[in-house]
Amino acid sequence: MNFSDVKAAAVRIGDLVHRTPVLTCSAIDDQVGMRVFFKCENFQKVGAFKMRGATNAVFSLTEEEAARGVATHSSGNHAQALALAAKLRGIPAFVVMPRGAPVVKRAAVAGYGAEIIDCEPTLAAREATLAQVVQRTGAVFIHPYDNERIIAGQGTAALELLQEISDLDVVMTPVGGGGLLAGTALVTATLAPGARVIAAEPQGADDAARSLAAGHIIPSVDPDTVADGLLTSLGEINFPIIKEHVSAIWTVSDDKILAAMRLTWERMKIIIEPSSAVCLAAVRDHRDELAGCRVGIILSGGNVDLDRLPWQGDLTGSLTDR
Repeated sequence: MNFSDVKAAAVRIGDLVHRTPVLTCSAIDDQVGMRVFFKCENFQKVGAFKMRGATNAVFSLTEEEAARGVATHSSGNHAQALALAAKLRGIPAFVVMPRGAPVVKRAAVAGYGAEIIDCEPTLAAREATLAQVVQRTGAVFIHPYDNERIIAGQGTAALELLQEISDLDVVMTPVGGGGLLAGTALVTATLAPGARVIAAEPQGADDAARSLAAGHIIPSVDPDTVADGLLTSLGEINFPIIKEHVSAIWTVSDDKILAAMRLTWERMKIIIEPSSAVCLAAVRDHRDELAGCRVGIILSGGNVDLDRLPWQGDLTGSLTDR
């Protein structure tokens, strides 16, 4: 796949998703010593960039395929996105969700009309349950990230960012399965070939960083992080794109992720989820290396359980100065 796939996706989904704003914050700029431009996918439909890929995938299906419905496994944002995209096309959606998935995300999936099938919180259980669902329904499996149409759709966020903000030195995304990162890398290589693409991920789920260093995929095993959207292993389609175009993957602790999340809430007055905060956390860690740069960050989503804010547990007091 290539940049033309992203351009085609942008045309296909243009009337179905939001063109999200790019925001800045002088207080954050002053703290980190650079200009940071935040592409706010927390304002996207379903509250996450996942709506882009899911919509591109669903609306790429033939009429015969679409009539069978779509199915996936997801702990949250992709599940919501696929459910809404299917609703927009008027077809059924079947979503396998692990027990313990965030309540706010589960409620949204149900609200969009998808059938939720519970499973144990392991990749093996998700895949086995999904196979049963596909056999029962005949639905088309839409992988959360290891799918060319998903990657192309996710890349439209970076396309919009680079159309609006020129001369970026660095473009950053979080990385879990790698759909957003791969799509962003394809776009940046074409529109801003002089810019570095850098990803960030939690130290407790650092398989992507280890995979990039090793030159082959190292699966995510027993990840442990507050960033629940970044628990998955890299996809087979995503990884060659990442290897070719991504300069580095920086890892950060959960404490620093939550500090960056809270800083964003306090200073920018916007809601982001922990997975969205990893890039700002990494920027704060690497401020000397990035001093004076123009950095674009894709804020991946804003789906947070407001009854269980992460800093209301063991972490007390302001985290902004950690």
